[in-house]
Amino acid sequence: MLTATILALVAAVLHAMWNLSVKQSLGDRFIALWGQFFVAGVLAAIVLAVGGGIPARGYVWAAMSGIIHLPYCILLAKAYGVGDFSLAYPIARGGGALVAGLGGIALLGDSLSPVGVAGMVIVAIGLIALAGRGASAQVIVAVGVAITIGIYSLLDAQGIRSVDTPLYAAASFIGIATTTSAYALATGRSGEMVAATRVYWRRFLTMGVASGVTYALVQIAFQRAPVGYVTCIRESSVVIAAFVGARYLGEGQAARRIAAAVVVVAGLLLLVLGR
Repeated sequence: MLTATILALVAAVLHAMWNLSVKQSLGDRFIALWGQFFVAGVLAAIVLAVGGGIPARGYVWAAMSGIIHLPYCILLAKAYGVGDFSLAYPIARGGGALVAGLGGIALLGDSLSPVGVAGMVIVAIGLIALAGRGASAQVIVAVGVAITIGIYSLLDAQGIRSVDTPLYAAASFIGIATTTSAYALATGRSGEMVAATRVYWRRFLTMGVASGVTYALVQIAFQRAPVGYVTCIRESSVVIAAFVGARYLGEGQAARRIAAAVVVVAGLLLLVLGR
């Protein structure tokens, strides 16, 4: 459990970094997401080839995860276009943690003590409280992102458990790169893809590595702990997002968001003690 906790915390920091990069991207944010996931997919293909692949059933779960990641990317790009970073990120990640946690208990046979369940709920409440009141359109899009996060978390948790190898994470990223690339081409973005790659290839490479490492750590943690536990620990990244949004992006409401962050920390403590 200690290993899972450390992996999830490291993933939290990396996750906040690449999401901030997407928020600050100019132009089509979907292309920014595509670029980093494409790089992650290429690197993942190399890792998978060197590692010898995974059982066929793992590719089935990875394909389903790739499909769900497409609406996730579309909605996330829209969320960062219409809302503050410190609003969209907390709602999406907090709601996603709650969906994944409840789904893990209901569908994957995960178990948490009553104290752990209470901690998970408090974490989700604290994360959403970090966002405060936003315009309905912003909130609706962020909630849509949360639902996709919960679904792909469950798919990937089942996928990596079914093959019992960290190489599953590589297959998952190949699925994401495939679906996002196909969508970008189908919607006439080929010119933007080429232009963005020429200009932002260093950013795509850096963020591609960061996103790949982030989710690889999370999926390895899924092997060692319940989905709800891992996702809630990982979503402590919203504390970073709230601070960055208030301090460096001029989104304000620092005092309220710090208070909500205290609620998150309390929930995380209950979650750890409840295991």
